[in-house]
Amino acid sequence: MQTIELNNGVIMPQLGFGVYQIPNAQTKEAVYEAIKAGYRLIDTASIYGNEKETGEGIRKAVDEEIVKREDLFITSKLFILQAPEDKAKETIEKSLSVMGLDYLDLYLIHQPYGDIYGAWRALVSAQKSGKLRAIGISNFKSSRMIEFVGLNDVKPQINQIEVNPWNQRIEDEEWHKKYGVQVEAWAPFAEGRHDLFSNLVLEEIGQKYGKSVGQVVLRWLMQRGIVALAKSVRPERMIENINIFDFELSPADMETIAHLDMKESAFFDHDDPQQVEWFMNRMKDTEE
Repeated sequence: MQTIELNNGVIMPQLGFGVYQIPNAQTKEAVYEAIKAGYRLIDTASIYGNEKETGEGIRKAVDEEIVKREDLFITSKLFILQAPEDKAKETIEKSLSVMGLDYLDLYLIHQPYGDIYGAWRALVSAQKSGKLRAIGISNFKSSRMIEFVGLNDVKPQINQIEVNPWNQRIEDEEWHKKYGVQVEAWAPFAEGRHDLFSNLVLEEIGQKYGKSVGQVVLRWLMQRGIVALAKSVRPERMIENINIFDFELSPADMETIAHLDMKESAFFDHDDPQQVEWFMNRMKDTEE
């Protein structure tokens, strides 16, 4: 497994397994199977509602001596209502307790809304106490990331954002490199939107190497130096997704993929008024 060194010296796997939208009843086994397949980076969030089951899958793998806890890199995230400093401190403790862990390897502010500065103080404090090894943000546009770096003594180690062939974030990647913040990609397959898995360009590239479209996309992200999260509940697909370290895309292939960039989200814009309204309503629903 390839690794990336973060700006605080912490080493993390470059390819990980995400549990977003995996039903609770399937999460424990999915996490366990992912670890068996070789994944060491596991990504969840408090709002996903499956931290407990993620922790159970981790414990099962550790108890069976498939892996040691220290070999894993476990991520969770703080949602909007949990952002005030005191609430963030409570939520970090709850995440640790629910998952049955003494520490988390990475903890992120999930959305760029609410009291993000109060939340950051809580994350920094938890990092200093050893409860969090690395801390970061998620879904922050480059302009917001730059502001956040400028107004805090401790800069984020990660910004987890949407990156896929339809939304390649080339300029954002350059800004993050300039400020020493690692880009981590969610939805690298764009959840199959715009018929990604049957795209003729990606299929043709894959055929040259005997690889699937999904493997080509993940390899493309690896070669860009971006951390990526893949998701599946099928063990055979987990194995396929992680089997990307035995080939390398040519510069010509990388350039061909670059031409697929639509420069727009396959999902939504975090600055769009309707989307912000949706998040605020989601926040109220969560509170109730």
